[in-house]
This record gives sequence, structure tokens and C-alpha cells, in this order.
Amino acid sequence: MSLRKDLQELREAEVISAEIEERIQQYYQQKSDASGSRLFVVFGILGAILVGLGIILIIAHNWDEFPRSVKTIFAFLPLLLGQAIGIFTLLKRNDSIAWREGSAVFLFFAIGGSISLVSQIYNIPGNLSSFFFTWMLLALPLVYLLRSSVTSLLYIIGSTYYAVQMSYWSYITPPAYLYWLLLLLIIPYYYRLYRTHPDSNYTYFHDLLLPLSVIICLGTVANGYGVLLIIAYMSLFGIYYLVGNSWSTNQKGQRTPYTYYGSLGTVVLLLIMSYDSIWEEIRQESLVFTELLSTTEFWVTVVLSIIAGGLLLRYVRKHSISKLPPIAPVFAVFILIYIIGLYSAVAVILVNILILVVGLAITRKGARQDHLGILNYGLLIIAALVLCRFFDERLSFILRGTLFVLVGIGFFLANYQMLKKRKAHAE
Repeated sequence: MSLRKDLQELREAEVISAEIEERIQQYYQQKSDASGSRLFVVFGILGAILVGLGIILIIAHNWDEFPRSVKTIFAFLPLLLGQAIGIFTLLKRNDSIAWREGSAVFLFFAIGGSISLVSQIYNIPGNLSSFFFTWMLLALPLVYLLRSSVTSLLYIIGSTYYAVQMSYWSYITPPAYLYWLLLLLIIPYYYRLYRTHPDSNYTYFHDLLLPLSVIICLGTVANGYGVLLIIAYMSLFGIYYLVGNSWSTNQKGQRTPYTYYGSLGTVVLLLIMSYDSIWEEIRQESLVFTELLSTTEFWVTVVLSIIAGGLLLRYVRKHSISKLPPIAPVFAVFILIYIIGLYSAVAVILVNILILVVGLAITRKGARQDHLGILNYGLLIIAALVLCRFFDERLSFILRGTLFVLVGIGFFLANYQMLKKRKAHAE
């Protein structure tokens, strides 16, 4: 039976009034319109991509048979077509999200295609990193003119690829410092999107891609003293975690990817640092303070650590230290351990103890909040620590096996006790 007939039956039975019936119908109508609008946006974007790819395939099939003049026309044709569609959208369809997103995405790929085709036709020298930098810089105005979130996401992906290509996959070029300029140019749009549509899918995907891009590209600043970036990464994860717990919750109270990046990044980096071989490499580095002052890594590490420390103090003042999440202060403790590790092998023991303490604290938090997810996350951290020690040749097989047995028993008992507690409360 349809909703309209159900409501009519309820009204005739005097279960609801005519006013409530009308309000319910309006609610579901608006919900249906919003769903249809989102579907139209998706198909508009996919249509723009497919049309662009179709044009490229048709031209590519007969490319070698065209003279240079015709090739040049074809090189600029998608760009001119995209600009015409973009102008039409601004003048006639500016209120349509589907038109804005579709035209912006089409023009985004048209810019990249035109650059590559012109370079190929006239044999213009260059490399892949410079191509992506030019492409992203020319595509940036589309984000603001057409207010296109999909183009913004493509811009972030392209900028990340530029930095990776230039700094990680090429050994004859300087660090990709211009990546940070590209990233800075998209921040105003991201901030506006977060302020106006905090719960939209576009905002969520920006929260997913933007911090991930920074994680991937932070290593591009390394230029001789890469071991310092261990602290930089730990402080970055601390910033993400504190931001995720303080500001980046949506109206439904759900955490954004910042929280998960911060938590998982901290735990994974601690597990990596739980091996003594890494600390031996750090102690072998000759870190001269006067030389460090002139390196980018040092100042990036200092700035990130100061920001993380400021956010930690702000969180404590706002909520009290008793409500501080177990992951939040880890970066500060790790900085002290790192300094000790420069001179002593005891640092690896301290890191292992820190991981164990964090795992136990999260497990205790999950038990107190009656939250199976948090409880098992803490137990998984402890299990991961035991698994890392399983591959430690300095420990005997008996000790490794005993640790696994103890963790398995801990998993069973903790979950059993919580489920038993829930059942008792339900009764």
C-alpha cells in the first residue's frame, strides 16, 4: 500500500489530523526531491567524463592521419567546448549543482588533454611533474568560479600526484615545495565548504582526501635529515586526532576521518618504532644542532609539534585532563622518548611500554563506556604489539607463544564480561 493511501487511512481513522498528514507528505516529497537531485548530479558528472573520454577515443583512432593544423584544432576543441559550457552554466544554470559539477569536471579534463596534445604536436619539452603542476594551476579557478567540489577533489589528487612524482619517483629534482602552495590555494574553498555544508558527502570526501594528501606528501620536505620527520609525523597525527575530537564532528556527532587518521597513524608509527633496528639507525645519524637549524625538516617538525602542543593544551583547558583520550598525549610522550633514543637504547623499551599502556587505556575506556568497538580496538593494539614481538628473534618461542595465548584469553574474557554485563542490564 502506498504512503498516500496509508496516510489517508490514518486520517479517516482519526489517528492523525489533516495538518499532520500534509506535513508528512511534504517531508517525504522533499526527501524524494533531494535524492533525485543527488542522482542527477552523479549522472551529470559521469556523463561529462564519458563524453570527454569518448571524444578522446574518436580523435585518437585517426590521430596519425591528421595534419598538424587539424591536430591543433582538435587539441583546443575540447577546451573551447568546455569553456562554452562553463559560461552557459554560469549565466543560465548557476543554481544547478549538476550543471556546475558536470561542466567543471569536463573542463578540468579538457585542460589536461589540451596541454598534453599541444606538447605532443609541437614537441614541447617537459616532464610529468611540471605537466601536473601546470594542469592543477590552470584548473584551480574552476573550483571557485563554478563552485565545484568534485573538481576540488580532483585538484587535490592531482596535486598529490605532482608531489609524489617530483619528490619520490625522481631523484634529480628538488623537493616539491610548490605542492604546499597548491594545497594552500584550495584551503579557502575547503573552509567554505565545511562552514556551509558540514554534513554533506562532499565535505566528508574532502576530510578523507585532504589529510591523506598531507600524510603522503609530508615526506617530500626531507632533504638530508629525514629521521626528524618521525617526530613530524607523530605530531601531525596528534593534530589530526585532536582536531577530530574537538572540531570535526558533524551534527550527528560522528567523527570525521581526522580522528581515524590520527589514531591509526599514531598506533602504526609506534609499532614501527618498537623495533630496535630503527633506533640504531637514528643513533648512527650525526645530528648537529647548528646544521639542523638550516634544514626544512627541523622547522617543519618544530611547527607541527608546537601546533599539536597548543591543541593539546586547549583540549585540556576546555574538557579537563581526566577526559583526555588515551591517544591525545602520545605525541608529546614520544618526543621525550625520541630525545632519549638519540643517546640510549632504552628508548625501544619505552616505546613498547607506551604501546601497551595505550592499548590498556583504550580497552579500559571501552569497558567503562560499554563500547565493544573501543574495547576491541584496545585489544587489537595489544595484539599487534605481541605480533610485532613474535618476529623479534631475541625472544624465545615459548615466550612468544605465551604472549599470544594471554592476548587470546584477554580478548575472550573482555568481550564475554561486556556481553554478560549488557545481558544483565537488559534483564
